Formats: sequence, C-alpha cells, structure tokens
Amino acid sequence: MELYQIYAIYLIAISFITFIIYFIDKLKAKINAWRIPEKVLLTLSIIGGAFGGMLAMYTIRHKTKRWYFTVINVLGIILHIVGAVAVSIYL
Repeated sequence: MELYQIYAIYLIAISFITFIIYFIDKLKAKINAWRIPEKVLLTLSIIGGAFGGMLAMYTIRHKTKRWYFTVINVLGIILHIVGAVAVSIYL
C-alpha cells in the first residue's frame, strides 16, 4: 500500500471519528450532560478530522456560532489537502 493511500485512509477514519465526537457533544448539550471539552474537538480537527468537523458543524448545526471552530476547520482542511498533495507528489 502506498503512503498516499495510508494518508487518505487516515484522513477518512479521523474525520469519521471527529464527526461522531461532535455529534455526541451535540447530544450531550441537548440533555445538559457533561460536555466534551472544546480543545478536544479542535485538536481532532487539526490532526486530520477537519472534514468531519466541518460536516458536523453544518449538518447537525454544532459549534457554528464559535468563529474559531470555522477557522480551525478551514485551516485543517487546507493543511491536509496540501499534505495529501505533497505526499502524492514527493513520495
């Protein structure tokens, strides 16, 4: 298996996990339960889950009022697209 394929699988997996974590946090918010810390959600987005984070923000309407979530997710998407291109070109 090529490195770019492993990277793509990683991004898909971490994005799925990030979406699920955002969804769980949304459910907890609705029932006033203990919440997942914002730094966990943002960290998941930066380490590869930005696609899942953005999808969760705009499909389940979670954290859309927090401007820094949009910024971090957009920067994460850009970072990982650049990373994917670099891996596919140079390795």
